[in-house]
Amino acid sequence: MEERPWHPGRWSVRNGVVDDDQVTRWAQEAGQGDRQAATAFIRALQDQVWRFLSHLAGPGEADDLTQETFLRAFRSLPGFAGRSSARTWVFTIARRVAVDHVRTAVARPRLASVPDWQAAAEAAGAITVGADESVTLHQLIAGLSRERREAFVATQVLGLSYAEAADVCQCPIGTIRSRVARAREDLATAWQIDNDSTGEQRTG
Repeated sequence: MEERPWHPGRWSVRNGVVDDDQVTRWAQEAGQGDRQAATAFIRALQDQVWRFLSHLAGPGEADDLTQETFLRAFRSLPGFAGRSSARTWVFTIARRVAVDHVRTAVARPRLASVPDWQAAAEAAGAITVGADESVTLHQLIAGLSRERREAFVATQVLGLSYAEAADVCQCPIGTIRSRVARAREDLATAWQIDNDSTGEQRTG
């Protein structure tokens, strides 16, 4: 039996979001030219796609990358056969968008300094001023290796099953389990170091 995510956000009616089957039907109908279905499809997934990309590439980049994700998705919708859920399919596209973005960013020289992470996150509306714990957790997740961060965010933040995350990350389920377990260990260690450092600053 799989562990339940330690963050809320399961894909359920209870938290105001329709189920995967409905989103997949909207995707298929959108691929056939149904504009209302296309709108419903975007509204159902855009928040979670944004959250996924904000962790993979940073809150300051998430708006543009979310738009790019849906542009790519809509170009491919006519060929979407529904063999996997539309949500898993879109997250797979989002992951590719993030990887392409990082590769491009690494390849080109920086012309200006990037704004401080917290300021960028506040400007994007991802956090509020004074939300110290939320900021710290986001920063700690950002410190994970790319592969562990992808697996952790997909399963523990967004609530994908390990099987869905394996599809998104294009690796075996066992690899996802291993990456999530190691990410948990890394975060627990980093969290302890951060708390110890904060405590020393208070008493120092």
